[in-house]
Amino acid sequence: MTAAQTTGANRRLVAGVDSSTQSCKVLVVDSATGAVVRSGRASHPAGTSVDPAAWWDALRSAIADAGGLADVDALSIGGQQHGMVALDAEGRVVRDALLWNDTRSGGAARALRDEVGDEQYAARTGLVPVASFTATKLRWLRDAEPDNAARVAAVALPHDWLTWRLAGFGPEGESPLGPDLSALTTDRSDASGTGYWSAATGEYDRELLVRALGRDVVVPRVLAPDGRAGSTVEQEGIPAGIALGAGAGDNAGAALGLGASVGDVVVSIGTSGTVFAVTDTPAADATGAVAGFADASGAYLPLVATLNAAQVVDVTAALLGVDHDGFGALALSAAPGAGGLVLVPYFSGERTPDLPDATAQLAGLRLGSTTRENVARAAIEGMLCGLADGLEAIVRVGADPQRLLLIGGGARLEATRRIAAQVFGLPVTVPPPAEYVALGAAAQAAWMLSGERPSWTIEGSETLPADPRPEIREGYRAVAGQVRG
Repeated sequence: MTAAQTTGANRRLVAGVDSSTQSCKVLVVDSATGAVVRSGRASHPAGTSVDPAAWWDALRSAIADAGGLADVDALSIGGQQHGMVALDAEGRVVRDALLWNDTRSGGAARALRDEVGDEQYAARTGLVPVASFTATKLRWLRDAEPDNAARVAAVALPHDWLTWRLAGFGPEGESPLGPDLSALTTDRSDASGTGYWSAATGEYDRELLVRALGRDVVVPRVLAPDGRAGSTVEQEGIPAGIALGAGAGDNAGAALGLGASVGDVVVSIGTSGTVFAVTDTPAADATGAVAGFADASGAYLPLVATLNAAQVVDVTAALLGVDHDGFGALALSAAPGAGGLVLVPYFSGERTPDLPDATAQLAGLRLGSTTRENVARAAIEGMLCGLADGLEAIVRVGADPQRLLLIGGGARLEATRRIAAQVFGLPVTVPPPAEYVALGAAAQAAWMLSGERPSWTIEGSETLPADPRPEIREGYRAVAGQVRG
C-alpha cells in the first residue's frame, strides 16, 4: 500500500522543514489544502560556528517528534542562508560551519570588495560582499586556516547538506551511499546568497569562487523551483522513497509559505528585521544596501536586513518597567510623531546602513514631551522607520509594492501593526502566527509532486488600511541623518 493510500485516496502528505539558526521545525501538511496535520521540533546549539552533525541529529529528532514520515510522499528543506559547509573529498565536514551571523569574515569581505569593486560585484552577483555571505567565509578560511582550505573539495549550504544526507550521501561508514559530491544540489534562492552565483544569469561565477577560496571546487547543482533532488534512502528514523525537493533559503521559503507574489513586500520583525519584495526582474545595488537574491518560485527577492527589530521593543519595555501588552498600550496612547521624540534604534550597531559601531540615540526630549507614552511610541516608530528605509532602498532597485505582509514575533503587538500602517503608508496584512519557512518548504514539496505551485489559503489574516503619516518619517530622517554623519 502506498503512502497516499494509507491517508486516503485523495490525500497526499508532504513535509516541510525549517532548519533555522536556533532550531529545526518539521511540518507534515496536506498537499491539497496546506492544512498542518502534525509538527515536530528540536533545538540547535547556540553559537555562530556549528558542527553540521548537530543539524542532522536535530532533523531526525524533529521528524520523530512529528510522528515520523511513513505516510509522507515528498519533503523539502528551508534553511538558514549563507552558512559555509566545507566538505573534503571523502564527504567529511572540514571544520564547523560558519553561520550567517559569524562576523569574523568582515575583513575578508572588505578585501573582496577592494579587489573586485562594489559595482562589478553587484553587477555579477547582485550582492556586495559583507560578512554574512558564503564567499567572504571562504576567503577567511583561505587566509586564516590554509590547511583546512586545502582540504576543501566541495562547498555546500546548510539546506544543501541536509538534503544530500537525506538522499543517503555522506562519509563512508556514516551514510548508505558514500561521498558522491556530484550529488549535491541546491536551489536558486540559496545559491543567490553565496556571492558567487548570479540571479540574473542563473550561473555560478567561477572566477569569484576561485577569488574567494583560491581554487575551484565542487558546488551544488542548482535545481528549478519544482525540481527533484532525489529520494530518501532508509536510515535511522528516515524511511526510503520520499521524493526530495530543491529546498530554499529561509526568506524565500517564508515568501513561498505566505503565497507572496509580484507586488508583495514582506516585513519580518524578529531578533533582526528583514524587508523583501517579490519582483519579476533581478536587482543589483552597488551601495550594498539591497541584496539581489532570487526567490523560490522563479522570480526575484531583493532584500534588506537590519540588526535592530523586536529587541528594540524588548529593551525599551524593560526600561519602562512594563510587559509587551503594557508597552503597546503606552505607545498607542501617544500621538503619531511621539511629541517630537525620535529613537534611532541602533542598539546593536546596524547592518543597513552599514554602521557596526553606531549606538542608539533618543532625541527631541523636552519637559512637556518626555513621557513614558512618547518613549514607547518613539521606540516602535524608530524600529519601523529603519525598516521603511529598507523598503525605500528596495523600491529604488525596481520593486513596486502594492501590499505589505507583516510577520514575525514583533508583529503580534497591536501597536506595531497599527503604527506600521502609518509609517509605511501601505495596506498592512498580518497573517496569523505560523512556521512560514517550513510551510513554504512543504509548498515546494507539493509543487514537485503535482507540477503546479499550490495556492493554499491562509485564514485569519488581519488587514489594516493604509494610514500614511509622513511626519513620522520626516522627524526620524532628521535625527538619523545626524547619527549616520
